[in-house]
Amino acid sequence: MFEVIFLWSLAFVWILFATIQDLRKREIANWLNYSLIIFALIFRFFYSFLELGSFNFFYQGLIGFGIFFILGNLFYYSHMFAGGDSKLMYGFGAILPIFSSTLENLRFFLYFMILFLVVGAIYGIFASIIIGIMNRGKVLKEFKKHLKKNKILFYILFLISILLLFLGFINIYFLYLGIFVFALNYLVIYAKAIDGGCMVRKLISSKLTIGDWLVEDVKVKGKTIKANWGGLEEKDIILLKKYKKQVLIRFGIAFGPVFLISFVLMVVLKLFGIWF
Repeated sequence: MFEVIFLWSLAFVWILFATIQDLRKREIANWLNYSLIIFALIFRFFYSFLELGSFNFFYQGLIGFGIFFILGNLFYYSHMFAGGDSKLMYGFGAILPIFSSTLENLRFFLYFMILFLVVGAIYGIFASIIIGIMNRGKVLKEFKKHLKKNKILFYILFLISILLLFLGFINIYFLYLGIFVFALNYLVIYAKAIDGGCMVRKLISSKLTIGDWLVEDVKVKGKTIKANWGGLEEKDIILLKKYKKQVLIRFGIAFGPVFLISFVLMVVLKLFGIWF
Protein backbone atom coordinates (compact mmCIF):
# COMPACT_ATOMS: atom_id res chain seq x y z
CA MET A 1 0.00 0.00 0.00
CA PHE A 2 2.93 2.34 0.69
CA GLU A 3 4.00 2.24 -2.96
CA VAL A 4 0.53 3.25 -4.16
CA ILE A 5 0.29 6.14 -1.65
CA PHE A 6 3.75 7.36 -2.67
CA LEU A 7 3.04 7.21 -6.41
CA TRP A 8 -0.35 8.88 -6.09
CA SER A 9 1.04 11.60 -3.81
CA LEU A 10 3.87 12.21 -6.28
CA ALA A 11 1.39 12.38 -9.15
CA PHE A 12 -0.96 14.75 -7.32
CA VAL A 13 1.83 17.28 -6.62
CA TRP A 14 3.13 17.14 -10.20
CA ILE A 15 -0.33 17.32 -11.80
CA LEU A 16 -1.28 20.24 -9.52
CA PHE A 17 1.81 22.19 -10.63
CA ALA A 18 1.14 21.25 -14.27
CA THR A 19 -2.45 22.51 -13.98
CA ILE A 20 -1.39 25.81 -12.41
CA GLN A 21 1.23 26.28 -15.12
CA ASP A 22 -1.27 25.45 -17.86
CA LEU A 23 -3.80 27.96 -16.51
CA ARG A 24 -1.18 30.69 -16.12
CA LYS A 25 0.97 30.19 -19.21
CA ARG A 26 -1.18 27.99 -21.49
CA GLU A 27 1.58 25.39 -21.59
CA ILE A 28 2.99 22.52 -19.54
CA ALA A 29 6.77 22.45 -19.45
CA ASN A 30 8.56 19.36 -20.74
CA TRP A 31 10.79 19.18 -17.64
CA LEU A 32 7.69 18.84 -15.45
CA ASN A 33 6.26 15.97 -17.49
CA TYR A 34 9.54 14.14 -18.00
CA SER A 35 10.53 14.43 -14.33
CA LEU A 36 7.22 12.82 -13.32
CA ILE A 37 7.92 9.88 -15.63
CA ILE A 38 11.53 9.52 -14.48
CA PHE A 39 10.76 9.75 -10.75
CA ALA A 40 7.87 7.27 -11.04
CA LEU A 41 9.92 4.68 -12.95
CA ILE A 42 13.00 5.11 -10.73
CA PHE A 43 10.85 4.61 -7.63
CA ARG A 44 9.27 1.50 -9.19
CA PHE A 45 12.71 0.09 -10.02
CA PHE A 46 14.29 0.55 -6.59
CA TYR A 47 11.15 -0.44 -4.68
CA SER A 48 10.99 -3.63 -6.76
CA PHE A 49 14.67 -4.34 -6.18
CA LEU A 50 14.88 -3.49 -2.47
CA GLU A 51 11.45 -4.39 -1.10
CA LEU A 52 9.56 -6.76 -3.37
CA GLY A 53 12.31 -9.03 -4.67
CA SER A 54 10.58 -9.02 -8.04
CA PHE A 55 10.62 -6.54 -10.91
CA ASN A 56 6.96 -7.04 -11.84
CA PHE A 57 6.01 -3.73 -10.19
CA PHE A 58 8.60 -1.99 -12.38
CA TYR A 59 7.56 -3.89 -15.51
CA GLN A 60 3.91 -2.90 -14.98
CA GLY A 61 5.02 0.74 -14.91
CA LEU A 62 6.87 0.29 -18.20
CA ILE A 63 3.83 -1.38 -19.77
CA GLY A 64 1.59 1.42 -18.54
CA PHE A 65 4.00 4.04 -19.85
CA GLY A 66 4.04 2.33 -23.26
CA ILE A 67 0.24 2.19 -23.46
CA PHE A 68 -0.24 5.81 -22.44
CA PHE A 69 2.59 6.87 -24.75
CA ILE A 70 0.51 5.49 -27.62
CA LEU A 71 -2.69 7.09 -26.28
CA GLY A 72 -0.99 10.45 -25.79
CA ASN A 73 0.30 10.45 -29.35
CA LEU A 74 -3.10 9.41 -30.71
CA PHE A 75 -4.70 12.37 -28.92
CA TYR A 76 -1.89 14.66 -30.09
CA TYR A 77 -1.98 13.71 -33.77
CA SER A 78 -5.79 13.79 -33.81
CA HIS A 79 -5.45 17.42 -32.61
CA MET A 80 -7.21 16.80 -29.30
CA PHE A 81 -4.09 17.44 -27.19
CA ALA A 82 -1.27 19.94 -27.30
CA GLY A 83 2.28 18.66 -26.81
CA GLY A 84 2.36 19.26 -23.04
CA ASP A 85 -0.94 17.45 -22.53
CA SER A 86 0.22 14.39 -24.45
CA LYS A 87 3.43 14.18 -22.40
CA LEU A 88 1.47 14.50 -19.16
CA MET A 89 -0.55 11.52 -20.37
CA TYR A 90 2.71 9.53 -20.62
CA GLY A 91 3.24 10.24 -16.93
CA PHE A 92 -0.14 8.76 -16.06
CA GLY A 93 1.00 5.52 -17.65
CA ALA A 94 3.95 5.30 -15.26
CA ILE A 95 1.74 6.13 -12.25
CA LEU A 96 -1.53 4.24 -12.75
CA PRO A 97 -0.52 0.53 -12.72
CA ILE A 98 -1.10 -0.58 -9.13
CA PHE A 99 -1.95 -4.25 -9.64
CA SER A 100 0.44 -7.15 -10.16
CA SER A 101 -1.69 -8.49 -13.02
CA THR A 102 -1.41 -6.85 -16.45
CA LEU A 103 -5.06 -7.73 -17.15
CA GLU A 104 -6.24 -5.96 -14.00
CA ASN A 105 -4.16 -2.91 -14.87
CA LEU A 106 -5.60 -2.84 -18.40
CA ARG A 107 -9.11 -2.86 -16.94
CA PHE A 108 -8.07 -0.06 -14.57
CA PHE A 109 -6.73 1.95 -17.55
CA LEU A 110 -10.03 1.49 -19.37
CA TYR A 111 -12.05 2.75 -16.40
CA PHE A 112 -9.75 5.72 -16.01
CA MET A 113 -9.97 6.66 -19.71
CA ILE A 114 -13.78 6.53 -19.57
CA LEU A 115 -13.70 8.82 -16.54
CA PHE A 116 -11.13 11.09 -18.22
CA LEU A 117 -13.18 11.47 -21.41
CA VAL A 118 -16.41 12.19 -19.49
CA VAL A 119 -14.68 14.81 -17.33
CA GLY A 120 -13.05 16.30 -20.43
CA ALA A 121 -16.38 16.59 -22.26
CA ILE A 122 -18.14 18.22 -19.29
CA TYR A 123 -15.19 20.54 -18.65
CA GLY A 124 -15.06 21.57 -22.31
CA ILE A 125 -18.77 22.43 -22.37
CA PHE A 126 -18.64 24.49 -19.17
CA ALA A 127 -15.38 26.22 -20.17
CA SER A 128 -16.89 27.19 -23.54
CA ILE A 129 -20.03 28.53 -21.87
CA ILE A 130 -18.01 30.63 -19.40
CA ILE A 131 -15.75 31.96 -22.17
CA GLY A 132 -18.83 32.75 -24.26
CA ILE A 133 -20.49 34.67 -21.42
CA MET A 134 -17.32 36.64 -20.66
CA ASN A 135 -16.94 37.57 -24.34
CA ARG A 136 -20.60 37.56 -25.38
CA GLY A 137 -20.26 40.59 -27.66
CA LYS A 138 -17.49 39.04 -29.74
CA VAL A 139 -19.13 35.61 -29.71
CA LEU A 140 -22.51 36.97 -30.88
CA LYS A 141 -20.82 38.82 -33.72
CA GLU A 142 -18.90 35.70 -34.79
CA PHE A 143 -22.03 33.53 -34.39
CA LYS A 144 -23.97 35.73 -36.82
CA LYS A 145 -21.04 35.71 -39.25
CA HIS A 146 -20.70 31.93 -39.26
CA LEU A 147 -24.47 31.47 -39.37
CA LYS A 148 -24.63 33.63 -42.49
CA LYS A 149 -21.63 31.85 -44.00
CA ASN A 150 -23.09 28.36 -43.41
CA LYS A 151 -26.80 29.22 -43.61
CA ILE A 152 -27.68 26.65 -46.31
CA LEU A 153 -26.22 23.74 -44.32
CA PHE A 154 -27.70 25.17 -41.11
CA TYR A 155 -31.22 25.33 -42.53
CA ILE A 156 -30.95 21.85 -44.05
CA LEU A 157 -29.94 20.36 -40.70
CA PHE A 158 -32.63 22.41 -38.96
CA LEU A 159 -35.34 20.98 -41.26
CA ILE A 160 -33.96 17.46 -40.79
CA SER A 161 -34.09 17.86 -37.01
CA ILE A 162 -37.71 19.10 -37.17
CA LEU A 163 -38.65 16.12 -39.36
CA LEU A 164 -36.98 13.72 -36.92
CA LEU A 165 -38.79 15.33 -33.99
CA PHE A 166 -42.14 14.71 -35.71
CA LEU A 167 -41.10 11.12 -36.46
CA GLY A 168 -40.51 10.81 -32.72
CA PHE A 169 -44.28 10.25 -32.36
CA ILE A 170 -43.74 7.00 -34.26
CA ASN A 171 -40.52 5.87 -32.62
CA ILE A 172 -38.85 7.42 -29.58
CA TYR A 173 -35.38 6.95 -31.11
CA PHE A 174 -36.23 9.46 -33.85
CA LEU A 175 -37.01 11.97 -31.10
CA TYR A 176 -33.57 11.47 -29.51
CA LEU A 177 -31.88 11.73 -32.90
CA GLY A 178 -33.83 14.89 -33.72
CA ILE A 179 -32.80 16.53 -30.45
CA PHE A 180 -29.19 15.56 -31.10
CA VAL A 181 -29.15 17.01 -34.66
CA PHE A 182 -30.94 20.16 -33.48
CA ALA A 183 -28.44 20.75 -30.66
CA LEU A 184 -25.43 19.80 -32.78
CA ASN A 185 -26.43 22.29 -35.46
CA TYR A 186 -26.17 25.18 -33.01
CA LEU A 187 -23.16 23.77 -31.15
CA VAL A 188 -21.03 23.64 -34.30
CA ILE A 189 -21.78 27.31 -35.08
CA TYR A 190 -21.21 28.22 -31.42
CA ALA A 191 -17.85 26.40 -31.38
CA LYS A 192 -16.73 28.31 -34.48
CA ALA A 193 -17.90 31.57 -32.88
CA ILE A 194 -15.92 30.80 -29.71
CA ASP A 195 -12.84 29.98 -31.76
CA GLY A 196 -13.02 33.08 -33.94
CA GLY A 197 -14.17 35.47 -31.23
CA CYS A 198 -12.14 34.36 -28.23
CA MET A 199 -9.39 31.96 -29.21
CA VAL A 200 -7.63 34.03 -31.86
CA ARG A 201 -5.57 37.00 -30.69
CA LYS A 202 -2.94 39.27 -32.15
CA LEU A 203 0.31 39.12 -30.17
CA ILE A 204 3.48 41.12 -30.46
CA SER A 205 6.48 38.91 -31.16
CA SER A 206 8.11 39.67 -27.78
CA LYS A 207 5.27 37.81 -26.01
CA LEU A 208 5.45 34.64 -28.11
CA THR A 209 6.40 31.36 -26.46
CA ILE A 210 7.49 28.00 -27.84
CA GLY A 211 4.47 25.95 -28.89
CA ASP A 212 2.18 28.90 -29.71
CA TRP A 213 -0.12 28.12 -32.65
CA LEU A 214 -0.10 30.39 -35.66
CA VAL A 215 -3.50 30.96 -37.26
CA GLU A 216 -1.95 31.18 -40.72
CA ASP A 217 1.43 30.90 -42.41
CA VAL A 218 3.66 33.93 -41.91
CA LYS A 219 6.21 35.08 -44.48
CA VAL A 220 9.30 36.79 -43.09
CA LYS A 221 12.04 38.02 -45.42
CA GLY A 222 11.43 35.35 -48.04
CA LYS A 223 11.00 32.57 -45.43
CA THR A 224 7.66 30.97 -44.55
CA ILE A 225 6.83 29.95 -41.00
CA LYS A 226 4.18 27.26 -41.25
CA ALA A 227 1.07 27.21 -39.07
CA ASN A 228 1.14 23.62 -37.80
CA TRP A 229 -0.11 21.70 -34.78
CA GLY A 230 3.39 21.45 -33.30
CA GLY A 231 3.41 25.20 -32.79
CA LEU A 232 6.23 27.71 -33.00
CA GLU A 233 9.80 26.58 -32.45
CA GLU A 234 12.55 28.67 -30.88
CA LYS A 235 14.08 29.49 -34.26
CA ASP A 236 10.68 30.70 -35.52
CA ILE A 237 10.26 33.03 -32.55
CA ILE A 238 13.77 34.46 -33.02
CA LEU A 239 12.95 35.18 -36.66
CA LEU A 240 9.59 36.77 -35.80
CA LYS A 241 11.12 38.93 -33.07
CA LYS A 242 13.69 40.17 -35.54
CA TYR A 243 11.39 41.07 -38.43
CA LYS A 244 7.70 40.87 -37.43
CA LYS A 245 5.84 42.96 -34.88
CA GLN A 246 2.52 41.11 -34.54
CA VAL A 247 1.07 37.73 -35.54
CA LEU A 248 -2.29 36.00 -35.08
CA ILE A 249 -2.09 33.23 -32.48
CA ARG A 250 -4.76 30.62 -31.73
CA PHE A 251 -5.25 29.80 -28.05
CA GLY A 252 -6.84 26.61 -26.79
CA ILE A 253 -8.76 25.89 -23.60
CA ALA A 254 -6.32 24.90 -20.85
CA PHE A 255 -6.73 21.13 -20.46
CA GLY A 256 -4.60 20.70 -17.34
CA PRO A 257 -7.61 20.89 -14.97
CA VAL A 258 -9.11 17.81 -16.68
CA PHE A 259 -6.06 15.74 -15.66
CA LEU A 260 -6.28 17.02 -12.09
CA ILE A 261 -10.05 16.51 -11.72
CA SER A 262 -9.90 13.05 -13.32
CA PHE A 263 -7.02 11.96 -11.09
CA VAL A 264 -8.70 13.17 -7.88
CA LEU A 265 -12.00 11.51 -8.85
CA MET A 266 -10.15 8.29 -9.67
CA VAL A 267 -8.49 8.26 -6.23
CA VAL A 268 -11.79 8.98 -4.46
CA LEU A 269 -13.68 6.32 -6.44
CA LYS A 270 -10.92 3.77 -5.83
CA LEU A 271 -10.58 4.45 -2.10
CA PHE A 272 -14.34 4.24 -1.52
CA GLY A 273 -14.80 1.31 -3.86
CA ILE A 274 -17.56 3.11 -5.77
CA TRP A 275 -16.44 2.17 -9.28
CA PHE A 276 -12.82 1.16 -9.78
